[in-house]
Amino acid sequence: MTSFPKTLIEGYQAFRTQRLPTEQSRYRDLSERGQSPEVMLIGCCDSRVSPEVIFDAGPGELFVVRNVANLVPVYEPDGGAHGVSAALEFAVQVLKVKHIVVLGHAQCGGIKAFTDKTPPLTDSDFIGRWMSMFIKPGEVVEQRDHESVQDFRTRIEKAAVFRSIENLMTFPCIKILVERGRLQLHGAYFGVAAGELFVLDPQTKEFRPAAPRG
Repeated sequence: MTSFPKTLIEGYQAFRTQRLPTEQSRYRDLSERGQSPEVMLIGCCDSRVSPEVIFDAGPGELFVVRNVANLVPVYEPDGGAHGVSAALEFAVQVLKVKHIVVLGHAQCGGIKAFTDKTPPLTDSDFIGRWMSMFIKPGEVVEQRDHESVQDFRTRIEKAAVFRSIENLMTFPCIKILVERGRLQLHGAYFGVAAGELFVLDPQTKEFRPAAPRG
């Protein structure tokens, strides 16, 4: 019989003795009234990029979806299984979130596999097929002249945020609410090493520091 990870048990015990007592009433309220977060966040599975930690969010404050490379697929009502699309539908139609944030990050493994053209890990190539949605039909993504490998990866990490926001607008319910001013889409990029957050400026299309450096 396998044993539950000891680090998780220890973490839960710390939660029970330190954090839960200060937030017990909040958990009871969420249990009785349900959740009503104003922000949906689409992030990467990467263990170094936890939205709740980065944004110091409490229980019930963020509706989070995480996948490889924080990608959003285009709207495809084809009868297939679409996890991200299902989460979007719930967040927009039921929770009625006011903001959707796409959070990209540095040193993204999914983006590295894409830019390095890494061979499939298995015959199924789930990663490769997932990352292929980042590219439009006929589109070619290559390293530019005089661009370092690291700069290339960083550019594509940020481009993934742009593409996901673009794909969000293919969902009719999202497009309508954005045009009516009832829903806002945002992009952000997290630098793992320094812990810096950059927010996408919709006018200049550039990522700017979210807070002054101090």
